[in-house]
Amino acid sequence: MKNVLKIAVLLLVLTGCSSSEDAVKNNTQNDFDLDEAALEADGYSKIYEDNFDSGLSGWNVWEGGAYNEELQLYKSQNLILANGILEIRSKKEDVTGPVTPGDTELSDFAYTSGRIESVYEVTHTSPSQKIRISARIKLPASYGMWPAFWSYGNPWPTHGEIDILEATGDKHGYITNYYYGSQFDTPQTNDDLTSEEITTPKDLSSGFHVYEVIWAKNSLTFLLDGEVVETRNASETGQQNIPDFFGKSQNIVLNLAVGGTMFGADFDESKIKASSMYVDWVKVFSSQ
Repeated sequence: MKNVLKIAVLLLVLTGCSSSEDAVKNNTQNDFDLDEAALEADGYSKIYEDNFDSGLSGWNVWEGGAYNEELQLYKSQNLILANGILEIRSKKEDVTGPVTPGDTELSDFAYTSGRIESVYEVTHTSPSQKIRISARIKLPASYGMWPAFWSYGNPWPTHGEIDILEATGDKHGYITNYYYGSQFDTPQTNDDLTSEEITTPKDLSSGFHVYEVIWAKNSLTFLLDGEVVETRNASETGQQNIPDFFGKSQNIVLNLAVGGTMFGADFDESKIKASSMYVDWVKVFSSQ
């Protein structure tokens, strides 16, 4: 984390703190950060970085609803920057807005939250290149929260989608996945074969952890705090579409949804507790 811990704790003692400062207090024992020197020694070079200390000019901010039966309206006001930390805050509030961004049709929403997509496009420049997409995130553990860190390209899913992190309130777990389809809006990957539940003894909501994917021509390797937790190889059953979206451009996405299809048929809206997702940085590395 950036060098704001002592300041944040001091402000907490003297004056109280904002929710973004709350995210960085008393978490040093649970936090993890990336060893960039070790990555460099392993042949990686950094090709993109945002530390959220100079605004969101490098991101497209969603204004409107979403898909997947989610309950929130995305608003720029729910994106808060403080001390080099991006807080994506969900709120319980009744609002009216576009069904999807830019849509003329309006709908009523019971929650608001935030979503950003990088202007920067991730893409490969050679068949041997590996791209490592990384972010340092503190997850909410509240019921009904669906935080996500992922990448995709348009027209979806012809450029693929890589779900590096999707969580549904479990302090000790999250899901990885990916999609591809040769036709617009029609995935041909099998969700039962591509998704994977990751479990860990770490409490992912009590500190910052690093979530990553290494995107190679024939494989996707997912990591938590520098350790491999799942690998998908094109030679395995159901994974044959991985090479089909290699080299196609994708944008990086950070968002916090409320409710939605991720929670299944037994989801109880009355139990939702609005919370926040915190992001310290996003980085992309390349290795030939």
